[in-house]
Amino acid sequence: MAKKYFVTASEMQNYDKNTIEMIGIPACVLMERAALASVNVIETNCEHIKGNKYVLIMAGMGNNGGDGLAVGRILAERGYKVEIWLIGTPEKASQQWKQQMKILEHYPIEITEKPERKSYTVLVDALFGVGLAREVTGCFEEAITLFNKMEGHKLALDVPSGVSSDKGEILGCAVKADRTITFGFCKRGLVLYPGCEYAGDVRIADIGISKQSFMGKEPGMFALEGEMAELLPKRKKDGNKGTFGKILLVAGSENMAGAAVLAAKAAYRTGAGMVKVITHPQNRIILQEKVPEALFGSYDNLEEGMAWADVIAVGPGIGKGEAALTSLKRVITESGKPLLIDADGLNLLAVTQELEEILTKQGAEGREVVLTPHVGELSRLTGKSVELCKQNLTFYGMELAVQLQVTVAAKDARTMICRKDFPVCINVTGNDGMAAAGSGDVLAGIIASLLAQGMDAFDAACTGVYLHGMAGDLVTAKSGAYFCMAGDIAEAAGICCSMCK
Repeated sequence: MAKKYFVTASEMQNYDKNTIEMIGIPACVLMERAALASVNVIETNCEHIKGNKYVLIMAGMGNNGGDGLAVGRILAERGYKVEIWLIGTPEKASQQWKQQMKILEHYPIEITEKPERKSYTVLVDALFGVGLAREVTGCFEEAITLFNKMEGHKLALDVPSGVSSDKGEILGCAVKADRTITFGFCKRGLVLYPGCEYAGDVRIADIGISKQSFMGKEPGMFALEGEMAELLPKRKKDGNKGTFGKILLVAGSENMAGAAVLAAKAAYRTGAGMVKVITHPQNRIILQEKVPEALFGSYDNLEEGMAWADVIAVGPGIGKGEAALTSLKRVITESGKPLLIDADGLNLLAVTQELEEILTKQGAEGREVVLTPHVGELSRLTGKSVELCKQNLTFYGMELAVQLQVTVAAKDARTMICRKDFPVCINVTGNDGMAAAGSGDVLAGIIASLLAQGMDAFDAACTGVYLHGMAGDLVTAKSGAYFCMAGDIAEAAGICCSMCK
């Protein structure tokens, strides 16, 4: 499973320290590499510009400011007109900053307390970096406000100043960058909202801080990357419909067949061998018209279906009535097979403490269970406000996963897959076009399909969310975000899978 890591400020500081003190790469070498990588980005962006190229570097007094000073020196050597705008008190500057400033004494660079121009070829933000944890005020707020108003291509070093590197929050005000070059590993705040909207195009520069710098302590967050062929379960050439998994899908209430149709279709499109849908009899005709491959079952056939299935998925569109609650109780209490609970199933679980206790015991004993709450459902399950859950999705997603001993895919613009003693998997595929009714039903079908094909709960959830987002990206790339519907995502998920060899 290919991984891309996302680090906190604390993790990055530890890896930086390990690189310097244990691996032995001097801090000045890391800073020089960071500066050279930044200059390469600037020169690539400016290669089409003829004549004088004016650069403004807004530099703070920490090591991020030191990176900026080094960038200014190298650009001056290459013929750029460099102006360095110092913000802060030099007496409080870091040792590396002071060393870079001393070197600058030998170069024709203008040091200023206020920029002389209203526009520059490139404006470099080297004010704060990853260490900022407080609200931006005073002269720093004034500087960022002025920086944002000036014209020119804006490049942030490591993290746009004013963006929380851990949570992506805006700490009062922040630099709005066209591009961010971040060093070693991507910072969480560069992919979380709203920070990612301030970062622009993010580039990761290898400056010598590598996986060797982990010293056995990997970051607490990662994302999947790479081709689906590397992630999906391998299919047997001589397999049959039973080989690729049988799903019992409890979905859809009276005259509400859409959720069942979407989940069943998504499961088939992503490789499941057989899907039996337990739903209201009124839905039979539309289900058989829209997904003729699906088997039909009534609530009276639930026991038989549980015995037949490899995996059970419950919740999409089932409502909150007595039949829905009874079905949820039975799939939890009468089976130990892998289970996915979505939508109305989660809402019923949130008000039935007895079922939560049973599920917790089963999870502790090894039953593979996936919950797929969106922020509102997570709020009901945790008892926290929607706003609080949205602001702390990782924390409350993991809290629920630990409490119930299950895998939780906490859904939002950046979905977090959480499981006790596992790093958090953040999903960075997908787009706003997927914010459409039925999209969650499609995801439920995809994850159930991967469970049925033999993946464990955590891997199925991580891969399913990744595939779901890739499918959404495929739809919008072809037709635009306004075009995207849940049924399109289900079809595109199949196309993504068909690209695998």
